[in-house]
Amino acid sequence: PEPIAAASIGQVHRAITRDGRAVAVKVQYPGIAETIAADLGNVSLLRRMLRIIAPGQDVDSLITELRERIVEELDYSREARNQQLFADYYDGHPTIHVPKVVSELSTRRVVTSDLATGARFSELSTWSQHERDLAAETIYRFVFRSLYDMRAFNGDPHPGNYLFHGGGKVTFLDFGLVKHFTADELRPLMDMARYLCVENDPEEFRRSLEEAGFLKPGAPLGTDVIVDHLAVFYDTIRKPGELTITGDYSSAVVRRFFDVRSPIAPYAQVPRSYVILQRINLGVFALLGELTATADWRGIAEEIWPFVQAPPSTPMGEAEAAWRAQRALRARRG
Repeated sequence: PEPIAAASIGQVHRAITRDGRAVAVKVQYPGIAETIAADLGNVSLLRRMLRIIAPGQDVDSLITELRERIVEELDYSREARNQQLFADYYDGHPTIHVPKVVSELSTRRVVTSDLATGARFSELSTWSQHERDLAAETIYRFVFRSLYDMRAFNGDPHPGNYLFHGGGKVTFLDFGLVKHFTADELRPLMDMARYLCVENDPEEFRRSLEEAGFLKPGAPLGTDVIVDHLAVFYDTIRKPGELTITGDYSSAVVRRFFDVRSPIAPYAQVPRSYVILQRINLGVFALLGELTATADWRGIAEEIWPFVQAPPSTPMGEAEAAWRAQRALRARRG
């Protein structure tokens, strides 16, 4: 009867199924879907605010994207499908765990999954720096492995959506806000990272920004100005070697993203397809900054980037490579 977790649109209860299975039951608050749907119909204030803070942005398309994602989040049957998709993909992973869904006990307003326990983010912050670094590496691998391999992003990198077990093992919860990408949508993102970080080609980096829609073509700005402004998002992966992500760095990323005084602001925008991506980027940087996480982020990224596919750079990477090999073998066997 007492919830073990609560959020803005629902709460979670422990339960035992009739056949003795321990589960977590997420129940949506009565009437919340109708209330939010009504609120989404009145976005005039949000529209005015966005036009002030993002003068180059197509505000209407951005609001449409946010509205569609939020409406999807109200549909727990969709959340259940997304969660099971991630659970199936990461089945057997050495450090990433996603609870499996009990589909016969899930509906549009209820989602039931295997019960997971573990330490919360607040407890993780009291663990050794080594444990925090391992947890951060798992979160990083989960975010970008999901993007490049599954072409999907879990759009809510919130501290409450993780359970920690030590040794880098993390359970990932809450798949209400998942963005799926097409291959065409993903290609410019890969090009941006490849041209800036691997090939060191600023002009091609600029072209890929324009192709993706992040930068208006023909903006009267030097490429060096564009790189200086936008490369902050890539600072953790531009060079190999260990790097500590601090709270100051994550704050700097957020400030740069919302800097309306920047010379690039009138010509920069977030394309509709990538609105949730930016939310994830900012959220992940904030999480890693809270953990003051240290890793060779470039080495890990090179393992994950499809255009590099480098050998493992960490013990966790070696364990993940073995899991991937076994997964590929099972797929070939049908």
